[in-house]
Amino acid sequence: MAKWILIAFLLAASASFGSAQKCFETAREIKPVISEAARKAYKEKLAEAKAEYAASPNDPDAVIWLGRRTAYLGEYKVAIQIFSDGIGSFPRDARMYRHRGHRLITLRCFDDAIADLEKAAKLIRGKPDEIEPDGLPNAKNIPTSTLQSNIWYHLGLAYYLKGDFKKALRAYRQCEKVSKNNDMRVATAYWHYMTLRRLGKHKDAKALLAPFSGDIELIENMDYLKLIKLNCGDIKAEELLSTIQGDANDLGSASLGYGIGNYFLYNGDKDKARAVFQRIVKGSQWASFGYIAAEAELSRQAGSGS
Repeated sequence: MAKWILIAFLLAASASFGSAQKCFETAREIKPVISEAARKAYKEKLAEAKAEYAASPNDPDAVIWLGRRTAYLGEYKVAIQIFSDGIGSFPRDARMYRHRGHRLITLRCFDDAIADLEKAAKLIRGKPDEIEPDGLPNAKNIPTSTLQSNIWYHLGLAYYLKGDFKKALRAYRQCEKVSKNNDMRVATAYWHYMTLRRLGKHKDAKALLAPFSGDIELIENMDYLKLIKLNCGDIKAEELLSTIQGDANDLGSASLGYGIGNYFLYNGDKDKARAVFQRIVKGSQWASFGYIAAEAELSRQAGSGS
């Protein structure tokens, strides 16, 4: 019975997916490279999510977890369909747009992701923030982000990837307001800083990083802190690059590598930047933000002939 409920669910979801349909249908979808142990664990969690949805199909939490667990195994299009059905049933639930927007970024459907995340931003206006539970818990099993910080963070990222840095800046300024712990503050400040640099706002960018001098206790965003230290002059680029040599398939190295390449780029060394970006896109972390950003940068460089 649960199987047929899920099939009906996905058919309805496909029909309800509107504005993003063209990009959604034609986008590439590459499955993540993960260990067999991780794959087994993800499948077990997905089976639990399917059972919970079958038992409570009108529970928005059940819809969200079904979509999230589906995406962790690389079924991004199915996950988007699930969130689309959730939007049909719960059109005022910002979480549905937030999660669909995230996976539209994964599929490189940036305009559609922006539409979803802008909608989510409107829905949270004037409302209290809430902790967003992690689908993949960190070492301390302490969630570090919230619904509102994730909406603004992903909206800023979508604009950044599209090259609309002015609108990315607006989103990151909002994200700063709801980034309440060190991990979220570091991640937000990193992308905020890079956006300011792209806009030529060097003084503002330098001032943004000033609070991050000295030791900062983090749970999971160590790579972003390293990149902040790089841009503060506390770490040399070549030294940091040497730590990820031969490891382009690691999720952390894609994020770290993009930040190093970007550092070279806005400091005038386009050849070094391009070499780093090319190395990232030869790796296997197709769905990571570092990989997507490196890919977008190479596309921009090809378009400009530089």
